[in-house]
Amino acid sequence: MDEGKSIGFEKIFLNLKMRTYKKKELINFENDIAKCFNDGKIHAPVHLYSGNEDFLIKFFKKIKKNDWVFCSWRSHYQCLLKGVPPKKLRKEIIEGKSISLCFPEYKIYSSAIVGGILPIAVGMAISLKRKKSKNKVYCFMGEMTSETGIAHETIKYSINKKLPIHFIVEDNRKSVCTDTRKTWSQNKLTYEKSTSKYITYYKYNLKYPHAGVEKRVQF
Repeated sequence: MDEGKSIGFEKIFLNLKMRTYKKKELINFENDIAKCFNDGKIHAPVHLYSGNEDFLIKFFKKIKKNDWVFCSWRSHYQCLLKGVPPKKLRKEIIEGKSISLCFPEYKIYSSAIVGGILPIAVGMAISLKRKKSKNKVYCFMGEMTSETGIAHETIKYSINKKLPIHFIVEDNRKSVCTDTRKTWSQNKLTYEKSTSKYITYYKYNLKYPHAGVEKRVQF
């Protein structure tokens, strides 16, 4: 990217704003996507949120416009709270991009690969530290992902290098169709009671299945 384009991109970003959502607004958005999926308007997988609206609304109050947010395949709420316009987000989801939503102009990225977003988030944190930036990285992952090797490695590396990054583990107790603790044969997950300033761990009850809306849809 040449200097002129880079400056133009920064000017566009400066005019973008994060907005505050009410719980009902987030729920209504997700319900609309669920209906679109059941109606066969979305020819790709979707991973919906429910039950964690209060937590995310409160948590995003500490995230600044210039901070970076990295997510897994379940990221509709984060995109909205980071400032992505509902109509723009809905269009991307309808086009089949629910599990890999990326909006660089809003500094939010997601990946459908289990754990795939973690090293990318760490790389951004390294860049911010080298530039002595005041901005921070926030990286979301599910509790199943938090037990993988790549999660342990990225978290330990970030702590050891004192990187400007914070990891949020979202525990809905679902490893696709099996309870996560049964999957790993653990009564307590690694970061469940973590007191590290680098980690936030929270639980929520998801009314939707791991993917879809409990209705078979032929793509």
